[in-house]
Order: sequence, then structure tokens, then C-alpha cells
Amino acid sequence: MPALAFRSLQVLRTPHLIRGADPGLFHLALPLHGRPLLTRAGRETVLGPGEMVLYDGSRPFRSVVTAHRDPAELIQVRFPGTLLPLPPARMERLAGERLSGREGIGPLLTDFLVRLVRDARHYRPADTARLGGVLLDLLTALLAHEPDTAARAAPASYRRALMLRVQGFVERHLGDARLSPRAVAAAHQISVSYLYKLFQEEGLTVAAWIRERRLESCRRDLSDPRLDSHPVHVIAARWGFLSNAHFSRAFRAAYGMSPTEYRQTAALPSGVQEPSTSVLVRSTTP
Repeated sequence: MPALAFRSLQVLRTPHLIRGADPGLFHLALPLHGRPLLTRAGRETVLGPGEMVLYDGSRPFRSVVTAHRDPAELIQVRFPGTLLPLPPARMERLAGERLSGREGIGPLLTDFLVRLVRDARHYRPADTARLGGVLLDLLTALLAHEPDTAARAAPASYRRALMLRVQGFVERHLGDARLSPRAVAAAHQISVSYLYKLFQEEGLTVAAWIRERRLESCRRDLSDPRLDSHPVHVIAARWGFLSNAHFSRAFRAAYGMSPTEYRQTAALPSGVQEPSTSVLVRSTTP
């Protein structure tokens, strides 16, 4: 679907609207043309060329996009915040921060979004889950490399930036069965006890977080109809589970059914569906 062109756009999310309907969605805005201004918690964020912004739809905000000589264009992604493997406090700190789409992982995400929107007619409904997963993986990788404002302002917040780098490293190596707290600590030149402390400050444990991310990756693959020919144990091994029995027990504990039952249920029209990630262009006040 092509990006919508408009001369001006204002979105106002008030406490009254939030009380009336709050689906718990985060928003990622990528302006293609125009000058966006986001106001939240008394703070203004102005986006320059090639920049994006992430914000929480459960918090009041005001967004204004103005055009100059040419019409403005905007791509907006909406998704449940629970789909990103970041603590809620970290998501809140990153909300309203400018995200660069011109360096590092940023160009990968912006290019993907532009192609996803402009080539939408070539995709089939069965592609939705996989494309949404790719989008969220790219966004997670970008956020893992983006230090928050507090980390930039105070040396004591070094731990927060380090935690993001650690989580990004884990995401990239989930398929490695050798991934362990010791391996993660060695890759970042810190002690295992310090790594444990980083996760404890976020209310997490290293092993449990790695297992959760691996299980979520397996669950996503099991719901992908294009991977129906892949046996369950192959998908499990792809994400670091070498013992099929251990994987089955962990999956059942997390999702309430065996991997095979989940795959069968996900294939039914009335069964378990992949959480949706919608990509759309907004031109009206919600």
C-alpha cells in the first residue's frame, strides 16, 4: 500500500481517549517527507531527515506533521509492546527518542519498511506473520544499539547501555547451542557475576531470558505455514534446543500445549493466531 501524502497532519492522544480505548500499542513513525514534531510529557522531539521515533499509545501525546514544498508522507507501525524483548522501563525511556535511520542498523529497518509498504500488493496473507517477525527483529536490533537519554547523560548509566548490547548479542546468537551466561559475559569482557547483576536490576535472570527468547522464536516458526515441512525437532535445534524432550517440556510450560499441538492449532482458522503487527499510514486523529 503506498504511503499517504497530505499537506498537514495532527494526532492528539488525550487521557480521555486512552481511558476509553487503550489496546496497549506502541507506535513507530517513519516520515518520508515533511517535518514531524512529537510532544509527550512536556518534551518536544523534532525529527530530521532519515530519523524515526518510537512512542507509547498508552501515554498522552501530540504529533504534528507539516509539509514544506512537497506533500508530507508518513509510515506508521503499530504493535503490542509485549512483542519486543525489552523491559517496560527501558521501552519507556526509549519512547520519544530520535532513532537514526541513516547509520548502523537504521537503514536496514527504514529500507524494509519502505519496501514493505510500497510492495504490499505482492505479498500474500500467509506472509504476514513472517514479515511482521522480521520487522520486529530489526526494530529490536536497532533499539539494542540505541543508548537511552539517561545513558548518554550520566556515566553511571553505562550499565543500561551495556544491557542493551548484551540483549542484542543474545538475539543474534539464539541459534548457537553453546550460548550461555559464561559465553555472553566473555563476549562483553565482563564477569559472569556482573552479568547476573545486570539482569537482576531488570528483574530478570540470564538463563530464563535466553530460554524465553528461544521459545518465542520457535513459536513463531511453528505458526509459519511455509515451515510446515520442517519437523519440530529441526525448528527446536535451529534455535538452540538440542534435546527434543527438554524443548517439549519448556514449550508446554510456556504456552500450555506441546509444540505439535500448537502447530496444529495455529493452522486452524479459528485457532491460535500470530499476534498482529500492522503497518499503516495514518491521516486522522485516533
